[in-house]
Amino acid sequence: MPASQTDNDVLYGPIISTFLRFAIPSILGLLAITTASIVDGIFIGQFVSSAGLAAITLLIPFFTLVFAIALMLSIGGAVRAGNYLGQNKIQPASAVFSKCLISIFVVGLLFMSISFVWDRQILILLGATDGLITLVLPYFHIICGVLVLQVTSMVLYYFIRLDNHQTLGTSALVAGALINILLDALFIIVLDMGLKGAALATLMAQIMQMLILATYFRGKHRRLMLILRPGNWSEVANVSYNGLSEFVNELSGGLVILLMNWLLITYQGVSGLAAFAVINYLIFISLMIYYGIADALHLLISQNHGAAQAKRIKDFLITAMVIVLALSLSIVSVLLLYPHWLIQLFLQDGAGESQQLSAQFILLVWPLFIVNGLNVTLSVYLTAMQKPLPSMSVALSRGLILPAGLLLLLAIWLPEKQFLIALPLAEWLTFILALLLCWKYSPGKIIKRKVNSI
Repeated sequence: MPASQTDNDVLYGPIISTFLRFAIPSILGLLAITTASIVDGIFIGQFVSSAGLAAITLLIPFFTLVFAIALMLSIGGAVRAGNYLGQNKIQPASAVFSKCLISIFVVGLLFMSISFVWDRQILILLGATDGLITLVLPYFHIICGVLVLQVTSMVLYYFIRLDNHQTLGTSALVAGALINILLDALFIIVLDMGLKGAALATLMAQIMQMLILATYFRGKHRRLMLILRPGNWSEVANVSYNGLSEFVNELSGGLVILLMNWLLITYQGVSGLAAFAVINYLIFISLMIYYGIADALHLLISQNHGAAQAKRIKDFLITAMVIVLALSLSIVSVLLLYPHWLIQLFLQDGAGESQQLSAQFILLVWPLFIVNGLNVTLSVYLTAMQKPLPSMSVALSRGLILPAGLLLLLAIWLPEKQFLIALPLAEWLTFILALLLCWKYSPGKIIKRKVNSI
């Protein structure tokens, strides 16, 4: 099968315009997801209660585990399939696609079953008090059912984009986000259904999103086929290994949030947890933007890696880092200039204590926003170059080892909320490590070894 014009652009087209053509749809798609989640938080914080906002924050570590698996299969599988497509090997790429999609569907069903059987035990482990358990349980049950659709859609979305159907993927995410927002307004404000209404809105939005993504299988120009018997399943282990840093990155973030929740409940109570929920949403917004850029980067690098084009890989990486840095500085400016406006989006005027704490939290953690996107970009570069262990080192450093260790240490040494400086400190130390690893595994060095080994 001859290479498409899009493939030729990936391998031979102008750097900046090619990068933006891949990055913009990805950013828009992930911002659509982010917008839906943010609006959920806004509606709950404004029209339910600050306790409701705190309650859904407690669930993040649990959902992070299954999303970590989905991200591992999505990025690891897309990188491996992208390498095959770069060599014009369509059948092996389709086999990788099929194995990843079937695997995540089974994983989603498993997590749904576990959450229904041990619901209260899970919530207690997450740090929920009796009052929060009563508040969040109906939401938890519905969202755990939605989880199967969410993770399957995630994997499908990544491979659809890999096959140059960015418009379809972005359209599905935008449509899902808009439906979620409209139904949030209906169920929470008009019908006064509280957290249960937010969960039902998410369910209906996810169904529509999946239906749109599924139209890919009717496309005439698609290259990836769904194979129900895709052959040797041991390749899933190779895919998982290649996406290991993304798994560690996502899972570690969930574990750190779990630790943060425990510390905040201990030192600040439910008000502190609600206050930090605002910071969580801000971090989530920034990371979704960076992941959108990283998605484009790993697709472009993986195919150019397969084609052994070191200079293009370097140019794409530099382009991504410049864009990420510009966005990071913009986010920091908004945080420092308009913190109260951001806080009031999520917290009612009556939640004065939480608003005050949130403002103090922002002053402690804002430096992390300068480099967290650069760390994501450099980690994804290492994954795309099939260097999972160095990539995992960056992910573990920024996502678990440094923040968890520093949080525990500083919680003992520093009073009250000052221990939050552990988060930006961890990101900056990781940035130094990431720069050293990317210098060691530069495109020229990797491609030269690859060519010499042939």
